Amino acid sequence: MEAKKTPSADLTKKVGMFTNLGLAVAVGLTLAAFEYKSFDDAALKDLGAVNDNFEELLDVPITEQPPPPPPPPPMEQPIIEEIPDEVEIEEKIEVNFDVDVKETTVIKEVVIAEAPVEEKADEIFDVVETQPTPPGGMSGWNEYLSKNLKYPTQARRMGIEGTVIVVFVINTDGSIQDVEVLRGIGGGCDEEAVKVVQNAPKWEPGKQRGRPVRTRMRLPIRFKLS
Repeated sequence: MEAKKTPSADLTKKVGMFTNLGLAVAVGLTLAAFEYKSFDDAALKDLGAVNDNFEELLDVPITEQPPPPPPPPPMEQPIIEEIPDEVEIEEKIEVNFDVDVKETTVIKEVVIAEAPVEEKADEIFDVVETQPTPPGGMSGWNEYLSKNLKYPTQARRMGIEGTVIVVFVINTDGSIQDVEVLRGIGGGCDEEAVKVVQNAPKWEPGKQRGRPVRTRMRLPIRFKLS
């Protein structure tokens, strides 16, 4: 059996009123706490009377500045005197041509002879007027190489072929000396080229101004496998 309450004892009807009332009281207390002011009851301290007399002030004298010095007197400008540009100078110059020329002066023609060029005996020329030539010309030289040049066995075995450039000096009597390899290919070809040139017959020496001179030559010797 359910318990029944009388309408007058039902408190749920007044919940909203109590809530609003509590909220209003809380807000009021909060505002009162913020507005509350407390004062200190301590007695005020007596700082005493001020004895300074601010009326008796020292009079500061006005500073007087000295007047500026007077300006310097103006400088006197120099007086410019006009001088004429041209002054005629009269001077008489007497010229006396009292010379009796009876002999005719003959001026000899001066001939400047070219000084002879002294050529050193040991000087080696790279370029001369007349180039050295081998016996029989270049065709004779090629024939000499074909008969005396031997293909090295090492170079043939290794398949080396190419051109060896040999440098040598031809003396005034046509003999050959100072044979060197300028560019070689190896495999014994360089030594064979030097040997062939050293054993070559005498050349016709090079000439400079009609005189035989020592000349430096550069010749290629070609090795080619057949």
